[in-house]
Amino acid sequence: MVDEEWTPAGIDPTKPNVARVYDYLLGGKDNFAVDRELGEEILRMVPDAKEAGMANRGFLRRAVRYMVSEAGVRQFLDIGSGLPTQGNVHEIAQELEPQARVVYVDNDPVVLVHTRALLENLDTTAVIMGDLCRPEEILENKTVRRFLDFDEPIGLLMISILHHINDHEDPVGITETLRAALAPGSHMAITHFHNPGPERPEDEALALASEKQFNERFGTGRWRTREEIMAYFGDWELVEPGLVQMPAWRPDVAGRRTLNGVFQRVLGGVGRKT
Repeated sequence: MVDEEWTPAGIDPTKPNVARVYDYLLGGKDNFAVDRELGEEILRMVPDAKEAGMANRGFLRRAVRYMVSEAGVRQFLDIGSGLPTQGNVHEIAQELEPQARVVYVDNDPVVLVHTRALLENLDTTAVIMGDLCRPEEILENKTVRRFLDFDEPIGLLMISILHHINDHEDPVGITETLRAALAPGSHMAITHFHNPGPERPEDEALALASEKQFNERFGTGRWRTREEIMAYFGDWELVEPGLVQMPAWRPDVAGRRTLNGVFQRVLGGVGRKT
């Protein structure tokens, strides 16, 4: 576990953090007691939350592999990358294309410390401090511009991040700004908490209860409808099979499972700019 007697400047170990809670749910060690406490609260409410976290990583792995091997994408911008764990984007992409370039973006100093340590001596990969709520700053960042060629297709990854952008922060406008900056042939992968609405009353009730808990502890967290999530893709073409439960997106053998429980409440999809 993280040494709570010594933490990077700007870190408050008494307040839970989304990236560290997610790290705990994935079995990582880069978290504080307060993160583990909230992680256990989430597990009491959603017992299969750890499985959902693994499914999220599985979706990311398959989406990146698709972009590299089938769509010919050779550079990636991963916003809200979170703490490094097994199967990071640069590892997945560079296994298929060693010269693939990746820039990670996060607003958590702990994430930057650990990611920079992981990326030491990698000329094709970088990490910067950035806030998704200020997309122009990310797009204009000197490191981003040095590593990524915006005249060529880019794989934009926003995995489990847009549901932490509140409505008043204009998530649709944020995605419009990012999409507009990318060249034709670019792809965008998103996973997002899903509120299925009154047609599935039990899942709707759990989505609303989870949203309330997240907002009380993090100040963020929105379970959105399919229509709201689809708006992030704008006029981009959805790659088959579209916006679906994460394990249903181009599953490999290991990813095949019964799609119920928590998977009803998280959707994933990949869009392509034509």
